[in-house]
Amino acid sequence: MYGLLIRASATALLLCSSPPLVASSVYRCAASGGHISFTHHGCPAGQQQQLQSTFNATPGNGSPTPMASEPRDRAPRTARQDKPQEPTIVGQQDDGCGNQITGRERREAMIKKEVRSGMPRADVESALGKPDRISRRNGRTSYHYRDNAGNTRQIDFDEHNCVSAKSRK
Repeated sequence: MYGLLIRASATALLLCSSPPLVASSVYRCAASGGHISFTHHGCPAGQQQQLQSTFNATPGNGSPTPMASEPRDRAPRTARQDKPQEPTIVGQQDDGCGNQITGRERREAMIKKEVRSGMPRADVESALGKPDRISRRNGRTSYHYRDNAGNTRQIDFDEHNCVSAKSRK
């Protein structure tokens, strides 16, 4: 029992004290057809076997590169600022019409087949379909729709292809 404990301790000591492996040996196997492969286990029968030493070098000069460091001349942050700041929105999608209506309002309008001032032309076409007639005057475009009852509807777009506030039913 005592001998088993000594052997286990000695084995653990040898395993823990071994240096990390930085190089290993592999076999280079060359087949008769010219195909080359590398393996740790030796080559199959009929292939030429050659022992090849490898070394995995540390990238760069071997010293670690710091990822980020705190600037030395930076003033310490205060716990509270005097004036609250507005949040900054990063990556907001611009609909081309100045985002006059929210995405939710646009979706609700398209589902209800309504047109609201500030909607882009593509959203109008999604809500009402392709117009029956398109007219252009002074850089502005108008879509004309006619329903089955003979009612007409005109949607006016500004020079940015956005529904203007003066659209008529």
